[in-house]
Amino acid sequence: MKLTVLGSGTSVPHPDRASSAHWLQTSNGSLLLDISADAAHRMAQERLDWPNLDAIWVSHFHLDHFGGLPTFLFGTKWAPQTQSRTKPLRIFGPEGLKRITRTISDSNNYSLLEQPFPIEIVEVAPSTEFEILPRVIAQTFKTPHTDESMAVRLNTHAPKSFVYTSDTGFSENLASFANQVDLLLMECSFRRNKPVEKHLELADAMKLAKMCGAHRVVLTHLYPEWDGIDLEAEARELWSGETIAAFDGLQLEF
Repeated sequence: MKLTVLGSGTSVPHPDRASSAHWLQTSNGSLLLDISADAAHRMAQERLDWPNLDAIWVSHFHLDHFGGLPTFLFGTKWAPQTQSRTKPLRIFGPEGLKRITRTISDSNNYSLLEQPFPIEIVEVAPSTEFEILPRVIAQTFKTPHTDESMAVRLNTHAPKSFVYTSDTGFSENLASFANQVDLLLMECSFRRNKPVEKHLELADAMKLAKMCGAHRVVLTHLYPEWDGIDLEAEARELWSGETIAAFDGLQLEF
């Protein structure tokens, strides 16, 4: 699997960090993990095969994670690169995904679901197991962030495992969900003294990494307070494992 970080930032505008979006390339297809308003252009900037994207995972409905879905579908509806596509695009997410997408689609006669290719919207519940790509099994976990927010774990036949927390507060059960994962892509919104409980600061993130025994950790969803700070050095003071500070354009194979 190969991870490309498209957006390592948050909803706060930043000159170097786009909002949340992460591309995961597997031998069985491509998956976009969250789709902020910046995602479509970032995919193009990274020269990724966005016209043939296989699936999208929406973790929750905050706009810096979901707001780019309508604009991406508006683009694929008219882009020359997608007019000959026939395979479906599958969009997975929490309950309510169909309603929200259709509401936007019906507004102003956008008709976003009328594409040159089939669109499949699949709503999944927490603690569910399903095939998100051929021979890639996904499991979901309810996170303490919004009513609908979920983390997702991917397991392949290789076997390799990957967990994307998206936005979350601290939860010991999340560590169990991510047990012995090969790569843990985890939010780390704040450095210390976090102003809200439903996000992570560095001490929270490193405690979770230690508890789950992750082989490698990438910290993303970084607020501007991280600017100029050596996140990786501070992480090493709290956990001896490998911690990587995400940045837009980061690519990792695992």
